[in-house]
Amino acid sequence: MSVILKLATAALLTCLSLAAYGEKLRIVTEPWAPYVYEHHGAMQGLDYETTVIVFQRLGVDVQWQFLPWKRCLAMLEQGNADGALDIFHSHDRDALLLYPSEPLSEVEFVLFYANGRPHPARTLHDLRGLTVGTSPGYLYGAPFSDASQFKREPAPSHEANFGKLMLGRIDLLITDRRVGLHVLRQMGLEDKVTQAPLVVSRQQQFLAVRRGAGMDLLVQRFAAELKRFKQEPEYAALSAKYGGIDANTPPGPTVEQQESGAP
Repeated sequence: MSVILKLATAALLTCLSLAAYGEKLRIVTEPWAPYVYEHHGAMQGLDYETTVIVFQRLGVDVQWQFLPWKRCLAMLEQGNADGALDIFHSHDRDALLLYPSEPLSEVEFVLFYANGRPHPARTLHDLRGLTVGTSPGYLYGAPFSDASQFKREPAPSHEANFGKLMLGRIDLLITDRRVGLHVLRQMGLEDKVTQAPLVVSRQQQFLAVRRGAGMDLLVQRFAAELKRFKQEPEYAALSAKYGGIDANTPPGPTVEQQESGAP
């Protein structure tokens, strides 16, 4: 039996096993527009729609749930979820999670400041004495997380961080470039906030699943189908629709997105 046929058979058996128990693959994620989010009651986004298409081709039914990111991680650790969408690879969780070899997309963490209080940082040293808004459950790489010359202050959402920025409660905030631009458009703040030149870090995003019977082979099939889909016009159209996100760009400095602790 060929390797491809073995993988296809194993993936089919995994799907049949889920169906036999009337179960769906339980995937959790945090709203992270334009990668995955809800609009007028419908889930959408580049990584969400890509994942839906790939799982449809594999014959896998999925149950989706939006939660704060730290809660997503807790559900994975407790066995209450089968996988997470848009997670960065962490060696600390290799014993718990399986990652496909093919990424869904790449994020680029940058800083934003209010035009009325400009802080056009080019290096982390330019943040000395300032307060930077962050998101709970996200880490942005050791250089940023370990720096002592500035303060980090979390907010419950990206919108809350931009609100604090406009109120002068923080000096800058850090988030993915495309996420930040999306939130700015939604809040009507495009002409009031500017992105600083500094790129703090880059990292690829994956769909990861808990280790279990047949999951390793399902992950391999997911990676193969995802790679194939990325070569198709349908994926190019999705990428253009959500800002030309390129999942094939080599990653820059490593950044770990998620904390391992529960809320």
